[in-house]
Amino acid sequence: MGILPNNTGGVRTTKQVGDAAEDEALLYLQQHGLRLITRNYRTPGRGGGEIDLIMRDRDGTLVFTEVRKRKSSAYGSAAASVGSVKQRRVILAAQHYLLHLRSLPPCRFDVIEVTPEGCHWLRAAFDAA
Repeated sequence: MGILPNNTGGVRTTKQVGDAAEDEALLYLQQHGLRLITRNYRTPGRGGGEIDLIMRDRDGTLVFTEVRKRKSSAYGSAAASVGSVKQRRVILAAQHYLLHLRSLPPCRFDVIEVTPEGCHWLRAAFDAA
């Protein structure tokens, strides 16, 4: 786990930074009408996937959300960092989650970029096809 300086002169772990970004993204989505279903859903075993936030949109759509934080866009956007390998892992975790439901709701995969300027929401950033 990495160690990063914080604004108060102390240090924050990369997990703390990630958790804070998820908190910010969660609040943003809730302000836009989505409801939290679960947070940090993980599949069992090695090589599985994780979904940062599983939300329910107003129309009933289940939204599997990847949260990305970047200090700067010098190396590309946070959303651009959700490559094909990460997408496959999120899709795998979503399929695992859906196995536990009685019926399949409409679903989509979103990405939330958390930057110093705020959140940028990319709806349907990728699909499972």
